[in-house]
Amino acid sequence: MKGGFKVPEGLTEFDVRDYDTHRPMNDEDAEGVLEANIEALNILQQKLYGAARNGLVIVFQAMDAAGKDGTIRKVFSGMNPQGFLVSSFKKPSSRELAHDYLWRVSRQLPSRGRIGVFNRSHYEEVLVTRVHPEYILGQSIPGIERLDQIDRAFWRRRYRHIREWERYLHETGYKMIKFFLHVSKEEQKSRFLKRMKKPEKHWKFSLGDLHERQHWDAYMEAYSDAIRETSTADSPWFIIPADDKDYMRACVSDVVRATMERMDLSYPEATAKQIKDIEEAHRILDAESKQQE
Repeated sequence: MKGGFKVPEGLTEFDVRDYDTHRPMNDEDAEGVLEANIEALNILQQKLYGAARNGLVIVFQAMDAAGKDGTIRKVFSGMNPQGFLVSSFKKPSSRELAHDYLWRVSRQLPSRGRIGVFNRSHYEEVLVTRVHPEYILGQSIPGIERLDQIDRAFWRRRYRHIREWERYLHETGYKMIKFFLHVSKEEQKSRFLKRMKKPEKHWKFSLGDLHERQHWDAYMEAYSDAIRETSTADSPWFIIPADDKDYMRACVSDVVRATMERMDLSYPEATAKQIKDIEEAHRILDAESKQQE
């Protein structure tokens, strides 16, 4: 199967509302793809971790109830937790607001050989703040004291900041892939209703989610602009239909697997000392076996 829609670099027009939120696929087929990819990702992660030269950053963005948590849990279920870190970015703390807006995300970057998954990310700074520009006024940015100063030039600068930061990461050995889990407004409503009917899901429900739902069109415009402005050959965006969770997870796993395979990962070669140590270990264990005979 092909893993979602990769957004090419340099588009002059782009609207996420033009792309599917649902694609048909047999559930058993989707589960089979996911299982095969989980097994392959386990091996690929071992090679990434063993070589400890490159890092991988995977960004998930979506409207509420699109299935980010479940997708992360399922797709990466076969990975070694030692080489894998999930970071979730919610409302900035006072400490985070005292720094530049990329600071809190930079602190969560994985070390070489590891995978970092961002459940929401630095893109909140051109999504939520785009829909609610009043949040920008709390960031103590020089020259930004009124809402009318948060103009188109302001957002263009932010897109440039993000592109340049992601290019810097790429040039220093970090691959980044970015997913927009594209859920429909109708499906989101259905999932909200299911959460409200199940007591074990009540902890996931927030009335604030419904308030943000009222800004659906504004969010779609913000996503469209952000994706168009920041999808590059080195750090691409993928639009993943999210109304069918099985299909979505298979799709995401396909993209991650293909990305890691293109990284040309391999186990590190043993040093002369390691080979010598292995030979010595064989000698010691062989001698131990002979003593037991």
